[in-house]
Amino acid sequence: MRALSLALPLLSLIAATPTLAQEDAGASWWAHVQTLASDAMEGRGTGTPGYDRAADYVIGQFKALGLKPAGTDGYKQPVAFVEQTILSEQSRASLIGPQGETPLAVPGAIIFSGSGGPAPETIDAPMVFAGYGLHLPEVGHDDFKGLDLKGKIVVVISGGPAEISGALKSHARSERAQWLAEQGALGLIALVTPKQVEIPWARRVALASAPALYYRDETLRDSRAPFLGAQFDPAQSAALFAGAGQDYTAIVAAADASAPVASFHLAQRLKAQVAAKRANLSSPNLIAVLPGSDPKLRGEYVVLSAHLDGYGVGTPIKGDAIYNGAFDNASGVASLLEIAKALGASKEKPKRSILFAIVTAEEKGLLGARYFARRPSVPQKQIVADLNFDMALPIFPLTSVTPIGYDQSSLGKDAEVVSAQMNLPITPDPFPDRNVFIRSDQYAFIREGIPALFFKYGFKAGTPEADTEKAWRANIYHSPFDDLNQPVMPAESAKLNAYVTAVALRVANMPGRPRWNDDSFFKRFVK
Repeated sequence: MRALSLALPLLSLIAATPTLAQEDAGASWWAHVQTLASDAMEGRGTGTPGYDRAADYVIGQFKALGLKPAGTDGYKQPVAFVEQTILSEQSRASLIGPQGETPLAVPGAIIFSGSGGPAPETIDAPMVFAGYGLHLPEVGHDDFKGLDLKGKIVVVISGGPAEISGALKSHARSERAQWLAEQGALGLIALVTPKQVEIPWARRVALASAPALYYRDETLRDSRAPFLGAQFDPAQSAALFAGAGQDYTAIVAAADASAPVASFHLAQRLKAQVAAKRANLSSPNLIAVLPGSDPKLRGEYVVLSAHLDGYGVGTPIKGDAIYNGAFDNASGVASLLEIAKALGASKEKPKRSILFAIVTAEEKGLLGARYFARRPSVPQKQIVADLNFDMALPIFPLTSVTPIGYDQSSLGKDAEVVSAQMNLPITPDPFPDRNVFIRSDQYAFIREGIPALFFKYGFKAGTPEADTEKAWRANIYHSPFDDLNQPVMPAESAKLNAYVTAVALRVANMPGRPRWNDDSFFKRFVK
C-alpha cells in the first residue's frame, strides 16, 4: 500500500494523556483493524473471497469470546443478491431541448446508479425540477406539490429548509425513490451544490465502475419496476436548466442558505441508453449473541451493529487498487469485538441479551442490515434497540460524542447519563444535511420501529476538528488511502468503545424497553 500524507490540520496529540488501560485497549482494537484492513482481505467487497476471509476471522473471534450463534444457520445469515455493474463505456446520454441535442459524457457528466433494482435499458423522458425533493406534508413541506410526475425524470438539489430536522430530511430522502416510482416517475437525478460536495466528483467517477447490488427476492426491493437513478457533475449541473428561464446560480445560493427553492418544469428531455451486466451472488451477515443474565429479560435483545463490507478492489488511484476500508469500517467491527470482550469480562452482566450483528452490503445501500432487520434470526418484536458503529474517526482527541438520533428516543437519556458519568458531553450533529441519519445500518432498524443510536466523535462546525474531519472525507473517504498507513489514535477509540459499552449495559439492564419520544416522527414505524 502507498502511504499518503493526509494534508490534514491534525490536532495536537497531547490534548489528553491516555491511561495505560486505554493504551492497551486501543492496541487490542488496532490489532483487529490491522487484520481486517490488510491487503490480504482485498477491501472486503460484498460477495468476494476477501469478504469471506474477513468473515472467517470475525467468526473465530466470536468463538474465542464465547459468543453463541443466533439462529439456525450458525453464525452466518446468508443474503441473496443480484450484482449489477453499469457499463459506462457502452452507455449513452444526451439532453434534448429547443437548441437541439447535447451529448453527456458517461460517467464524466452523469453517473448512472446500479442499485435498487434493474436499471432501465433505455429512457427518453421530460424532466422536472423538484427543489430539495422533500415530501414531508406532515410538517407542511412538499416540493412535489402541484407537479405532474408521471412519466418524468425528477431532478433535485441537496440541502433543505433549516427549520426541518436533519433526521426528518434524511428520512424523506431515503424514501424518495420509492415514493416517486409509486407516483409514476421514471427516474431521479440528484444534484449537489459545490459547497455541499463531500466526495470530489473525480472520485465519484472512479467509483462509477464499482458493482451495485439489489435483493434477488423482488418482495424486498423498494420498487419492482426499472427506475433510473443518477448523479450529475456539480460543475456541469447548470446544463440541465438551459432554456428553463431560471438562474441556476441563484438556485445554488438558495440551497446553500437553506432558503426556499421553487419547483418547475425543465425545458429539456433526458435520452439515455444504460448498459449493464448482472450476476447472482450471496454474502452473509454474521450474527452472535451474549446471552442475558436475567431469566425474565434474556429473551429481549440489544443489537450492536457494524458493517464488515468495503469497496473491495476498484479503480486504481496513484497505483493502488485495494480499497482497504480501515476506518470505514474495519474500525467499527473491531470496536464491536472489543465491546463484546468488555461485556463478557464485566462484573455487572447485561440482563438482556446482547446481539452482535456484523452485516454485509452496507456500502450497497444498507442491504445486509435491512435484510436482518426485516428477517432477524431472533423474534423481531424482541429486539429493543440498535447501537451502531460506522466510521467513528480516531483522528483527533475524543472530548465529546454525537450519538446520532439521541433526540428521537429514550436512548438519548441513556446516552446523556453515561456522558455525564464519563465527562463526554453530547454535541449535536454539526452537519445535519449530510444525511448520516439514513446512511448507516441503524436506519434499517429504525424503519422497523426499533429505537437506535449511531455513534460519532463529537465536534462543532467551524472548529479545527471539523476541518480535520472534512479533509479526511475529501482526501481519504472511499479511496485506497483509507488504509493502515494513515494517522490513527487507538487510545481515543478505546474511550469511545468504553462509552458505548456503558450505554449498551445501561440499556440492557433498564427495567423498561427503550421507547420513541412522543413527538418523534419515527414513532410511526412501531409495529
